[in-house]
Amino acid sequence: MRVLHTSDWHLGRSFHRESLLAAQAAFVDHLVETVRSERIDAVAVAGDIYDRALPPVDAVALCNEALHRLADAGARVIMISGNHDSPRRLGFGAGLIDAGGVHLRTDPAAVATPVLVDGVAFYGIPYLEPETVRGPWELTARSHDAAIRHAMSLIKADATGRPGPSVVLAHAFVTGGEASESERDIRVGGVDNVPLDAFDGVGYVALGHLHGRQRMSETVRYSGSPIAYSFSEERHTKGSWLVALGENGMEAAEFVPAPVPRPIARLSGHLDDLLTSPRHAGVEDHWLAVVLTDPVRPKGAMERLRQRFPHTLTLAFQPEGGGERPAVRRTAAGRPEIDVALDFVREVRGEPADDAERKLLQQAVEACRIKEAAA
Repeated sequence: MRVLHTSDWHLGRSFHRESLLAAQAAFVDHLVETVRSERIDAVAVAGDIYDRALPPVDAVALCNEALHRLADAGARVIMISGNHDSPRRLGFGAGLIDAGGVHLRTDPAAVATPVLVDGVAFYGIPYLEPETVRGPWELTARSHDAAIRHAMSLIKADATGRPGPSVVLAHAFVTGGEASESERDIRVGGVDNVPLDAFDGVGYVALGHLHGRQRMSETVRYSGSPIAYSFSEERHTKGSWLVALGENGMEAAEFVPAPVPRPIARLSGHLDDLLTSPRHAGVEDHWLAVVLTDPVRPKGAMERLRQRFPHTLTLAFQPEGGGERPAVRRTAAGRPEIDVALDFVREVRGEPADDAERKLLQQAVEACRIKEAAA
């Protein structure tokens, strides 16, 4: 059997206000093509299908399209909910959808009820909120470790009586995993990690939650997200794991890279150097996070940067030799508002406001006075 392991689609997410829907649609195209070209039997989607519990309608439409196309391509789809998803919304109509070859597993009570595909038992462990399952499962500890271990005990008890290999989908933070800036914190009382040995005894474990591809062990892996969702993922290679299963479990695994909609990069330096140096020609079409190190904050920096780097998304200022200049701390009592504003500009930028800026600030102060008087 050939299984394609993917996760963390986060449909509906934006990247610093840039819509990613077109890039996510391109990933769906790639996924469907991979299913056809590699003769994939099952697609395992390990949670965080959407970016939020109440996704926008265009994200729902894309998910609907993806499931239809994957099923039409001949693959069975097993999908669990992640910590970003609403289990009830994602799992709506799961019993009926099963008949179409798409299997939504969002209910913790069904973790030990497998999806059987050509003799392989697929078990779905949706994201488990410890407090939610603690009562029904009579857990003594309030932690992700306790919740996952109990779910795995139920799965192993069922799998023992089955002849073929088993695959577990889970959405969790396994100890030793490397996080990135785009993942939502799932800590509960400081306890968020699940030890690797909690997943012992399974043919393959398809993990979701961490956005970088990682091999926790030969049979326990994160596929990572299909698209970079933070600049901390600058060096990630995005894609899916293609896993070959035999009678005794996993036989091989290879990573299938996904298309890159627009590369990301980080730049740092003086503004004039960034605008003129040929060293930066290779990132002119990238999404960029820029840090300026000029001793004095340049005027109109973002507008000037975007003339060369039109996809600059974030801009920070860290002058060489020290941090940001401290804001004005002198009392404003009894001083004209315009003087306070001009002091602030001088302290923050390191040089006084020019005539145009002074005029603009004066207009703002007068507008505020008029508004207060009218109130």
